[in-house]
Amino acid sequence: MQTIQITLPDFIVTERAEISFIIASRLYEKGKLSLGQAAETAGVSKRTFMELLGNYNISVFNYSSEDIETDFKNA
Repeated sequence: MQTIQITLPDFIVTERAEISFIIASRLYEKGKLSLGQAAETAGVSKRTFMELLGNYNISVFNYSSEDIETDFKNA
């Protein structure tokens, strides 16, 4: 596992867990991590991760329009 060190200005007050969640959710949104991998990265269960995604306006259903169209044609 990689370790990343981030320097934030003093006026940014946030918890380490929130930073981990933000990074994990963004990587999930971009398709770099699966739901399970993102939850593990954030240090929470899959269920908790899915519930928290809504707080950041990120959909649990991470499908591209092409994937949706292909699924629709195959249905």
